[in-house]
Amino acid sequence: MDRRDFKGYGDAPPDVQWPDGAQLAVSLVVNVEEGAELSRADGDERNESIHEIREEVVDAVDLCMETHFTYGMRAGYHRIADVLDAYGARATFSCCGRAAQRSPWLVRDAVMRGHEASCHGWRWETMARKTREDEQEIILRTHAAVSAAAQAPVVGWHTRSTSSLDTRPLLIEHGGFLYDSDAYDDDIPYVVDVGGTDHIVLPYAFDTNDMRFQPGGGFIQASDFSTYCIGGFERLWREGEKAPRMMSVGLHLRTIGRPARVGGLEALLDAMINRGGVWIASRAEIARHWRKAIGLGAWAGDAEGPGAS
Repeated sequence: MDRRDFKGYGDAPPDVQWPDGAQLAVSLVVNVEEGAELSRADGDERNESIHEIREEVVDAVDLCMETHFTYGMRAGYHRIADVLDAYGARATFSCCGRAAQRSPWLVRDAVMRGHEASCHGWRWETMARKTREDEQEIILRTHAAVSAAAQAPVVGWHTRSTSSLDTRPLLIEHGGFLYDSDAYDDDIPYVVDVGGTDHIVLPYAFDTNDMRFQPGGGFIQASDFSTYCIGGFERLWREGEKAPRMMSVGLHLRTIGRPARVGGLEALLDAMINRGGVWIASRAEIARHWRKAIGLGAWAGDAEGPGAS
């Protein structure tokens, strides 16, 4: 049996209705990575090479890189949070564990504003070359740190770019994860069987994502982001008349939080709200709704205490 599913739902997606008759579910994901990027000053093996300048400093502390990332916490977060508040839009703040540990105030503030906190690895790194033991430790450590900052157990996971074949089994072994976002292969949620457990996958997207403001990514002006994302939104909204659709929008504190770019987020939210028939929800809300709508019922973890919301 092929490990990869190339057909998916095909032309027979499940008959799932979004709340209040919405034609489209929209998931805004705000990535919180600042303070978790690779940094020799923090004892890491090297400095981060992916940022505004795209230059890696070797064998020295990179203060330029550090301050580009720190901007996201000091200025970008507040600007983004205010925009989300203004539009009444709930988001998922996907937090690296080390970032949450260093800036717990941000995670707690986001939760107090009505947003979801979820896990994005300990450092901002992939899992592809980790041993199973190392990855297990990363999952445990990240869940503990983000949950402590949020002051409630968090239920979502997303690896930076590349997960491993061990990631989902380890999430199931942990028992605290309702869903993961380690997939980019569909426009609606789906269920995978992980060792006999039904697990929700909420696909993520790299195209409707402010990461494309990075050098060579294709976005230069705020309108590049909003125009592209609105195009995707309008297409999915129309398709939602006949079948369930979900749109993921990836955001980063240090990126869309810049003064010249945040207008792109405002324009996108404005278009969505004016169109109507849209459910802007956290990923946990979408995952819970999907489970119940396809007949899986409530997630077992919700019966175990806090975090069931």
